[in-house]
Amino acid sequence: MGSGGQPFSVSGQTALVTGARTGIGRAAALALADAGADLILWGRTQEGLAELAEEIRGRGRTASTVAADLADTEAVRALATDLAAMHRIDLLVNNAGTIRRADAVDTSWSDWRHVLNVDLDAAFVLARTFGERMLERGAGRIVNVASVLSFQGGVRVPAYAAAKHALAGLTKALANEWASGGVNVNAVAPGYVATDNTDALRADPDRSRAILDRIPAGRWARPEDIAGAIVFLCSPAADYVHGHVLAVDGGWLAR
Repeated sequence: MGSGGQPFSVSGQTALVTGARTGIGRAAALALADAGADLILWGRTQEGLAELAEEIRGRGRTASTVAADLADTEAVRALATDLAAMHRIDLLVNNAGTIRRADAVDTSWSDWRHVLNVDLDAAFVLARTFGERMLERGAGRIVNVASVLSFQGGVRVPAYAAAKHALAGLTKALANEWASGGVNVNAVAPGYVATDNTDALRADPDRSRAILDRIPAGRWARPEDIAGAIVFLCSPAADYVHGHVLAVDGGWLAR
């Protein structure tokens, strides 16, 4: 076990977190910093990233910020290629995601493609780019942020459900190829988390109550609830965990 026998330490490693400005991404970046990692914070724009970088530096780690819209596949590929050439990325957290809510018959092709570009295509481009370098080194961790909708169809989110199902499949496919090369590829599947993506649900009294009534834990998740699972999958404690999709859902799927 690495990191001086400390099973949950990622000291001396560099982590890239997408969608780092808010929500799960921000919580994961801070948790990884507390576990010893230096951070590269990726946002759609630079807005808000400088403040997070300063907070991480205040915890004794280094932090830099980069920006590219994950809906723009070519921009993602270009920035990832530059980062891979300049930095040793040991840990990749594909966290950034988006959602568009509408009945399937009212879902436009542009909305469908936008969600798939951000939630699936960008994750593959980043995993492929940084995974290739990890394989060359014989070590690395990739954690994809999936969803309980990797297992369920959801309500009025057809593109999101399709993307998150596919992300779970991609996680397993990459693990099959890369586990023997020393690269761990896993995913966390958050349940209902209080983030920007769920503002509309929490603002709807009927939907919010229906969701809460089904969660055995009796509350929505906080971003920090998901961050611990991400740190675990990045750490030596998860050395023998490959291709797993870890639900962190307050018991939602068990209901």
